[in-house]
Amino acid sequence: MQLGDARTGKFPDQITAFGRALRRAGVPVDSARIASAITATQLVGLERRDDLQAALGAVLVSRPQDVEVFDELFAAFFRNPELEKQLLSQMLPKSPTAKPAARSARAQEALTVAGAVAKQRAPSETELRFDAAMTASDLQRLRHADFAGLSASEFRLVETLAREIALPLPEVPSRRDRPGQRGHRIHWGRALQQARRHDGELIAPPRRQRRRQPLPLLVLVDVSGSMERYARLLLAFLHQATRGAPRSAFAFGTRLTDLRAAWKQSDADTMLALSNAAIADFAGGTRLGMSLAELREKHARCLVGRRTVVLLITDGLDTGDPALLDTELLWLRRHSRQVLWLNPLLRYAGYEPLAQGASVLHRHAHGMLAVHNLERLEQLAQALAELLKT
Repeated sequence: MQLGDARTGKFPDQITAFGRALRRAGVPVDSARIASAITATQLVGLERRDDLQAALGAVLVSRPQDVEVFDELFAAFFRNPELEKQLLSQMLPKSPTAKPAARSARAQEALTVAGAVAKQRAPSETELRFDAAMTASDLQRLRHADFAGLSASEFRLVETLAREIALPLPEVPSRRDRPGQRGHRIHWGRALQQARRHDGELIAPPRRQRRRQPLPLLVLVDVSGSMERYARLLLAFLHQATRGAPRSAFAFGTRLTDLRAAWKQSDADTMLALSNAAIADFAGGTRLGMSLAELREKHARCLVGRRTVVLLITDGLDTGDPALLDTELLWLRRHSRQVLWLNPLLRYAGYEPLAQGASVLHRHAHGMLAVHNLERLEQLAQALAELLKT
């Protein structure tokens, strides 16, 4: 089927619309990539559909997790007559046993928006209508939905809801004291003032009691490819939920990245923008052992007097040396109050930490908690309080 010349007519607009749909689905596509896609179309021609798909995929897709979304959107935008009949048949009444074509949430949302844009074009152009059944979600479903399976608009809504979840950290007595009624030390200054007002008599000796303060917190977030969506949402959640508590934050992938300057910002969006600019190994591999070694060598003062609670957010799919990871986790456990492993893979029933890195983490962590949906984040405060009692 001849689609037309890529240099004239409407085909460049089709490439542009295709790139915008990819962007709506969460694929990083800018104007330079779209221009490269038009050039690639001129080079490979339009005779073979598979060649066109390979050429566009080479210039528009840079991450493995976006390949499936690209294939689904390509099949919808540059379809053959059989696929066109299949799409048009979705507009007709279906029997109870008919099943629509399965698509990922990201691709379905991008196609829904593309269908709405197509309805606003000139009548002479071909209209594309798509099923919009996935555009509305109630709050109850989102509370139990896995972060990795959300569409782009649902993810933005869940991220906004996550920022409103409270995470009150348990308070412990500090080394400083203050005037109180049940203190273990006498407040001699107030005792002398009281005695002077009562002719040298001391009726009830005033006391000093220890102040209470939230436990210091160290947040270590895995920013590897498998943790991409969880990392962003959990960074936003913990940034807002732990305001006012002494805290430090680091990201790790193939190396350690200090996020403490970004976390000083009060606005979560500003913090995420600064964190994104600071992290150079986002969506790469995971070398937790090397990252912990760098933490020990350069930032050991973040662990305050064996009172720090460490939140280690990772799926445990480590590619580094297990022996190094074992050594560094032993040091981290020895210099902190608790090491808590927040693991998104607990969303799977019957999960067991069988990978090398996961087994080492499971051996050294004081507890393992699930953080894959809003309901688990709401339960996190209670779970932390129970674990910190031990």
